[in-house]
Amino acid sequence: MKQAGLVLAVSSVFLSACATSPPPEPGASAPLQARSGSSVSGNVLLTQVGSKLRFDVTASNVAAGEHGFHIHEAGDCSAPDAASAKGHYNPSGKRHGHHDKAERHAGDLPNLLADASGNVKYSAEVAGLTLAEVIGRSVIVHADPDDYVSQPAGNSGKRIACGVITAR
Repeated sequence: MKQAGLVLAVSSVFLSACATSPPPEPGASAPLQARSGSSVSGNVLLTQVGSKLRFDVTASNVAAGEHGFHIHEAGDCSAPDAASAKGHYNPSGKRHGHHDKAERHAGDLPNLLADASGNVKYSAEVAGLTLAEVIGRSVIVHADPDDYVSQPAGNSGKRIACGVITAR
């Protein structure tokens, strides 16, 4: 009888511990692969936060300064220059623009900033995107900053890193 009581008590502790653990947040990730002769490495985590999509990027071996960062149509990073990822994700057929404006590609995101050591620690929340619509697409880090004006892609230069977005 004592043993049954002990089992019940231990089970009760385990069940209460499970009940207090929050469920894992749905999200996605995109491990970055170096492209166009770069040595960039890193990861992008994506999480739905209400009506916004949150991007958390860590990367290294990135030239110091700003770099264009976009969601591209295809989840294909196989080409050496990442051309296989196709153009910016743009389901509404809008012109390229600033990430805070209504007139923009859905895949237009804020520029990344690499520090003097070539490291990126970036977080941004972008309206107008959902996690469900970007899974299976790719993220691209460009060599140059996005000017948010030039068509069709902001004059961001070559694609130095690519990552396919997959559910986690």
